[in-house]
Amino acid sequence: MARRAGYWTVVGACALTGGGLSGCAARHAPPMRAAGAPLSAVRVEPRTTIAERGFDGIVHAVERATLSAQTGGRVAAIYHDVDQSVPAGTLLIRLRATIQRADLGQARAALNAARARATEADKRYRRIRALYEQRVVPKADFDQVTAARATAVASLHAARAALAAAAEGVNYTEIRAPFAGVVTARMVEVGEAVAPGTPLMRVASLTHLRVVASVPQSLAGTIRRLGKATVSVDGRLIEAAHVTVYPQASAGANVFPVRVSLPQPVPGLFPGMVVRVRFPTGRRTELLVPVSVIVRRSAVTAVYLVQPDGDTLLQQVRLGRRVGGQVAVLSGLTAGERVALNPLAAMRRLEPFPVLTGSAQ
Repeated sequence: MARRAGYWTVVGACALTGGGLSGCAARHAPPMRAAGAPLSAVRVEPRTTIAERGFDGIVHAVERATLSAQTGGRVAAIYHDVDQSVPAGTLLIRLRATIQRADLGQARAALNAARARATEADKRYRRIRALYEQRVVPKADFDQVTAARATAVASLHAARAALAAAAEGVNYTEIRAPFAGVVTARMVEVGEAVAPGTPLMRVASLTHLRVVASVPQSLAGTIRRLGKATVSVDGRLIEAAHVTVYPQASAGANVFPVRVSLPQPVPGLFPGMVVRVRFPTGRRTELLVPVSVIVRRSAVTAVYLVQPDGDTLLQQVRLGRRVGGQVAVLSGLTAGERVALNPLAAMRRLEPFPVLTGSAQ
């Protein structure tokens, strides 16, 4: 039994070897009839599916921070290291705070002195004001104590501000996690002297992640209009929560960066990883068959066809993308043909096992 040109043809009794299909006789074998109950089969029909384009993307943490020194000092202790999870506010690094604490002590003493002067100036003001109201002292004395009280109050405010600054200087010696996350890098060691602005540690949150990919200029408008994307992670498909196409192309590359936000934490996904991002671009018609009907014989990918007279035929196919539990057939099948749902049962119908020559176009 022969199929149209470009497809397989049954040619004699052949043996399946480890290197592929070989040992075929030159003459045509007579048609083989199917025995037993009819095979269950599915008719191949064209279906309209969503056309997609895939691109590689880099995973980024939405919340990430490089923690730097805000005051000078020497590293006294490091409490957490790389790959350790930390809650928000956790103490990560402590600097020696001898100078900062001395400044804090001076600021407190200055505040106490300013408070005492302000109290004394206020009491003197009250006494002079009472005498001035009784016309016992001249207005010049009253103006003098009024100015003295205002100066003392201003000094008190300045002392309070200096105390707050000194306390903040002490707080700068304790580097804490700004949010819950994981330590991704540590750039200092215990005993190392640091200056303001020196990077100390990096922290990133794995709760909110996004993927950034670059797409051609020709697809940017379609992706912006549809606003959908799917991220593939270790065989899992994750629908994007939001898709943002940057309003400016990369200089000289004619590609637009696209930011794909993920809706939830994804186990096994970390910043810096490369993942596949698929963007729907429209609709197309293609032939789909269940993945379970595909058989592989060495380097040959094929399906079992069920003929109208009940015969079975091994037909080579060329496969495309996978759509859920089905796979697209690019060549080797035509609409209306019937494919055996149980490849093992179909294979047992063939006695001896026939080898089909030719190739899928």
